[in-house]
Amino acid sequence: MKDKVVAVIKEHNLIEEEDNIVIGVSGGPDSMALLFCLLEFRKTTPFNIFIAHVNHGVRGEEARRDQLFVEKTAKDLDLPYYTIDVSMEQYGKEKGITAEEAGRELRYGFFREILKKQGGGKIAVAHNLNDQAETLLMRIMRGTGIDGLRGMFFKYQDIIRPILGIKREEIEKYIEENGIETVLDKTNLQPIYSRNKVRIELIPYMEENFNPNIINTLWRMSTIVSTDVDFLEEYTKREYNNLVNKGEGHSIIFNKEGFLNNHRSIQQRLIRNGILELRGSLQGTTEVQILKTLDLFLGETTGKEIHLSNGIVARTSYGDLIMEKQLVSSEKDYSYGLAVPSSLIIHNGYKFETKILERDFDLTFHGKGNVKYYDYDKVVGKLEVRNRKDGDRFVPFGMKGRKKLKDYFMDEKVPRELRNKIPLIVDNENILWVVGYRTSELYKVTDDTKRILSISYDLIYNS
Repeated sequence: MKDKVVAVIKEHNLIEEEDNIVIGVSGGPDSMALLFCLLEFRKTTPFNIFIAHVNHGVRGEEARRDQLFVEKTAKDLDLPYYTIDVSMEQYGKEKGITAEEAGRELRYGFFREILKKQGGGKIAVAHNLNDQAETLLMRIMRGTGIDGLRGMFFKYQDIIRPILGIKREEIEKYIEENGIETVLDKTNLQPIYSRNKVRIELIPYMEENFNPNIINTLWRMSTIVSTDVDFLEEYTKREYNNLVNKGEGHSIIFNKEGFLNNHRSIQQRLIRNGILELRGSLQGTTEVQILKTLDLFLGETTGKEIHLSNGIVARTSYGDLIMEKQLVSSEKDYSYGLAVPSSLIIHNGYKFETKILERDFDLTFHGKGNVKYYDYDKVVGKLEVRNRKDGDRFVPFGMKGRKKLKDYFMDEKVPRELRNKIPLIVDNENILWVVGYRTSELYKVTDDTKRILSISYDLIYNS
């Protein structure tokens, strides 16, 4: 196994000399095997290793045991060690996402904080061949497109997966042969999360009844698909460069005739590339938004526009198809009283609704990104909707200390021209919600909460 991992690192250029590598170590066989393989590789290529462990707050004493085990491992190996305690279930409820998604966000956020302190680097995670199969099956069941069938990559942005091509059986053999101590997370053996059900129930059923080599088959499929997608991306890139005129750094103009001459598949990819260039990321971009933009571009009407949730406007103007950053020039200070319960529409198109809910309301089922819940009895004075002021600070959910709102916007890469427009929900003392982003730790719903304040928003038009 060690030799395979070294070959993968070299082939995909995963680690270079003097790299800073944060390894996510749970204490289980996969992450411990990854750790020891990277220690072997470091004997010939000097780089820095930092061990990071996240206690997700769901297994009580067992989780604490794992945390102490990883701490001892780091100490025995004389490696820097970082750890954090979080509540992924509470965070998931707060953000309207699953506990699994919440855990992922919290983990990678923590890993990147470590790297930031070190001046940058990469995150090494222990996804293996079995994990790849599970990921592909989950994506297939959700109706993924061809891009999703590529699965996970050996290297994606700042994340590297050196053991992605290694089967779990080979990892366990490596652990046993080298006498590496590990801990067992019993929740991995219970079908309590979607991925666990795929691992414990679906894949064994497929192996027994349909294809005993399903894991290798799925890997082969992802490799074939990757080749096709690479071609599509390269072709789209050439077309994009031929069809696009850039307008002063904040807009992209497609030649309409050239755009229409392409197949619909390439047209959708051209739109994705436009969003990526304007915003630097596709995060928050949905298939529905891309299809709405395409429908607009394929229509005969000129002068129409649609507003995407990631701060981009798509519009048509005679012979041009235009995508541009939504510019907000010198947004004036604003402030609106927000009664409870009530409905309020403010000047820039945000509509807010407040309600008081009973304590037994199912937050897990109803919580979504545009709905947030708070302990109403912690609210001081009256609520208000306003934009930012100099010196604004808040306690982001999941954190303990106060953070300057200015620094938070910078960390989240919120475009400068949008920062004055983003509404804040505040009471007489604190910020409850940076709307569309993070809520405050101070007002979270707990077991002691008696009355729950629900605040939701919609963007019904854009000024």
